[in-house]
Amino acid sequence: MAFDLFATITDRFIAELEQGVVPWHKPWHSAGAAISHATGKPYSLLNQLLLGKPGEWLSWKMIQDEGGHVQKSQRSRYVVFWKWLEGDKIIMLPDGSETKEQIPYLRYTNVWHISQVDGISPKWDKPLENPAKPDEAAEAIVTDYLARSGVKLIRTRSDQAFYSPVTDTIQVPDISQFKDVAELYSVLYHEMSHSTGHKSRLARITDIANFGSDLYAQEELVAELGAGFLVHHVGLETPASFRNNAAYLRGWLTALHGDKRLIVRAAGQAEKAVRYILGEEAEQNDP
Repeated sequence: MAFDLFATITDRFIAELEQGVVPWHKPWHSAGAAISHATGKPYSLLNQLLLGKPGEWLSWKMIQDEGGHVQKSQRSRYVVFWKWLEGDKIIMLPDGSETKEQIPYLRYTNVWHISQVDGISPKWDKPLENPAKPDEAAEAIVTDYLARSGVKLIRTRSDQAFYSPVTDTIQVPDISQFKDVAELYSVLYHEMSHSTGHKSRLARITDIANFGSDLYAQEELVAELGAGFLVHHVGLETPASFRNNAAYLRGWLTALHGDKRLIVRAAGQAEKAVRYILGEEAEQNDP
């Protein structure tokens, strides 16, 4: 029986899942989001909408503590957050102990964009040192697939990676936001694998699945396995990138009740996606 690379890599993923894997980490440097100057963390989606501008935001106290000052005539915006207040009602806990009721209370604080402040430099929204460089073989696969399929690719400084079947468009963060070349192409190949499911290609995506649904979770397994196969195919796989692929699979398997047999089923669809991307969609496995 001929060596089956797809089955071999699938078995490696399953073995990694059997051992337990480290939590998945986002493989790109955040950009394009409103973030706290204090922590570098993005604000909630609601606060992103309220602020309406990416970059670092500072409270009055942050500005004072760092010796800065707000430019003349600059107006603040505000972010909202929940505080918990202690009520008068006594609640009995399952262990028999008592505690006071906690009441959520919506608060807000004023913040200024760093461009409105003098005397303070950005701490977080800086270019990565030694960012990943494009790989010739990996890029050749991308270029060839885009030309054959007609899928549109957008690379832009952002904090999002997705495929839209409505517009048949892939968007991924800019190359300059990635530190590791294997994870750069893992993200891009993940979205390319999704795009093969379009109704004009393998017709795997027949409807817009709700985030977190079983259909969505299964499609994520297909895309991540496809990414793992392709990164291995171009010789860029590293132990760290493989573990992160496995961690991503673990997250979606949890949504599907941890059934590892789904990996095997998803791997069959992922193999078709990979062969389509490589222009081998008409070829069959060796006997």
